[in-house]
Amino acid sequence: MSEIKLIINGKECVGTKGQTILEVAQANGIFVPTLCHLATVKHYGACGVCVVEGKNMPKLMRSCSTLAADGMDINTESARVVQARKVALELLMSDHDGDCKGPCGLNCPAHTDVQGYVKAIANGDDHEAVKIIKEKIPLPASIGRVCPHPCEDKCRRALVEQPLSIAYLKAFAADNDLASEKPYKSAVAAATGKKVGIVGGGPAGLTAAYQLAVLGHEVTVMDMMPEMGGMLRYGIPEYRLPKAVLAAEVAAIEALGVTMINNIKVGSDVTLETLKAQFDAVLVAVGAWKSTNIGCEGDKLEGVLGGIDVLRQVNLGERPDLGKNVAVVGGGNVAMDACRTAVRLGAENVYVIYRRTRAEAPAEDLEIEEALEEGVNFKWLTNPAEIIGENGKVSKIKLQVMELGEPDASGRRSPVPVEGKFEILDVDTVISAIGQRCNLAGFEELTQTRKGTIEASENNGTTNVPGVFAVGDATNRGPSIAVRAIGEANDAAYAINAYLNGQDMTVKAPYYSERKVTAEEFADREKIARAEMSCKDPAYRRGNFDAVINGFTDEQARAEAKRCLECGCHDFHDCSLVHHANLYPVNPGRFAGAKRQQNSEQKLVCIERNEGKCILCGLCVRVCEEVAGEGLLGLVGRGFGTVIKPEFRDPAKIAKCADCMKCAYACPTGALKILK
Repeated sequence: MSEIKLIINGKECVGTKGQTILEVAQANGIFVPTLCHLATVKHYGACGVCVVEGKNMPKLMRSCSTLAADGMDINTESARVVQARKVALELLMSDHDGDCKGPCGLNCPAHTDVQGYVKAIANGDDHEAVKIIKEKIPLPASIGRVCPHPCEDKCRRALVEQPLSIAYLKAFAADNDLASEKPYKSAVAAATGKKVGIVGGGPAGLTAAYQLAVLGHEVTVMDMMPEMGGMLRYGIPEYRLPKAVLAAEVAAIEALGVTMINNIKVGSDVTLETLKAQFDAVLVAVGAWKSTNIGCEGDKLEGVLGGIDVLRQVNLGERPDLGKNVAVVGGGNVAMDACRTAVRLGAENVYVIYRRTRAEAPAEDLEIEEALEEGVNFKWLTNPAEIIGENGKVSKIKLQVMELGEPDASGRRSPVPVEGKFEILDVDTVISAIGQRCNLAGFEELTQTRKGTIEASENNGTTNVPGVFAVGDATNRGPSIAVRAIGEANDAAYAINAYLNGQDMTVKAPYYSERKVTAEEFADREKIARAEMSCKDPAYRRGNFDAVINGFTDEQARAEAKRCLECGCHDFHDCSLVHHANLYPVNPGRFAGAKRQQNSEQKLVCIERNEGKCILCGLCVRVCEEVAGEGLLGLVGRGFGTVIKPEFRDPAKIAKCADCMKCAYACPTGALKILK
């Protein structure tokens, strides 16, 4: 065959007469995206994603079906080509009715593959489950115990009866893996010679340390406290998170080669300037360790304490004397931790003061319920008006009775005072749990927000100082849940790695296809009750800091994991459609409209066909005819209503189809799922 020469993206490429532009490009190591092309079948040119531009040629060409010619000058990534590909992908995606990932994973701030690890647990493979979790969360046993699980809020199993117990399943798998002979340990890349200093050993700092160590960087974590863990160690009571569990997970991170230095504080023991000189990049993840003042008369009296301060004291092994009567101001999880800790420290009357109703309280409902079981008295719709003292010490708290008025900016109804209506309680201690603030002494070089937090990019954690990054509670909006700080740390680790390699630090939000579903679609599902976590008796709990939950049994966990509806696509990781949609950021909403009805059937015996995911690329039809030699699949209908359907008339063909599956392997979108 005669040799031809052409230019592709400025590079001289050699091919042979009869080859397509795509084939020449591929042979010369030049990537051109395609959905409908397969080397084993004839050229088709259906998807339009492989278009390229030729110099002095008025029209774009489909590279998979256009023969290359000697002297061609081809551009595979011109602005015109990119725009055409985006439009083609947007048109395909606008009619693609499939979930790339389940709504559980999409609502996880750390972007975990929830469906992946839940399936591994269902299959009895806790080691694999932990491997999947640790791609995003290196502290699964700890986070599984304390996370308020936003993933469960979006679990579609709730459309059947109740959402999966995802957080507890995470803890179950992680506990089993930690107790095994060979707990999961991530492989570490070859040393890069780059050094990263991390200030703060909480969930954000430890997560970034894990990710950067795995990438081969030399990581040092510094923390002001005696042990690593941050708020997981010092802000969460033992009864919710046994510190031995946390210590084991921290040790696993250290075992990756991470250096950990405790009792060191920036500003007094070391300066940010010193760290910048010592490390190639610095990550600030110092958290928010100061309690917010109540802001009423008397809030400086002896006996008015911060919730975080009390929890830290207890976690350091101290047992502060709070007296018999304790009032905790706040309605979040810190308030729940504080009031339940007060019970365990011997207080006889513990009150929670919250200006809204239980329905508006940000604390987990389970935490409120367990506090009620332990004897905590909730004073809903009350707010501190004055803290009254005797001889400089707290003796009473005067509460303004409130009622709900109009919704505020968050959508919750604003509490307003009921004029002239008050209540007075005898108290020995008042604990403020209405928020936390940062102490940024030593970080004055970093630009701060009006809230007194570090101003950092929410995309990648970059600050105003090159090479210095910041994430977690000390940044932007301030304190949030641990798993959100972990998500930010993952993004920052990506950006730091890019910074160290001189690459683009932008963290791109991935595009995912999502379906809208209703309860009617799951009407035929068997109703299976959510696994209930057993807890120790409330009377027993009041007297000690032992773990409240007993944990799932093996039988419970496997059965609970099997309740998963597996909403996400089985072929997500190999899906060419979503891969290309992320190469060329798309906006299918521009072409939003009616979609073809999604029908699933199993007429192919060992394959489930999902017409909603099909993009009519025709690969399955051509593979069945040209490769398998059967021709059992064909295009049916015309225009928008066209679908691909099988036709079986010979029992022998059915049997052969069951052993072939070549069409499913060729499918670029997950529209064909192998069932065996």
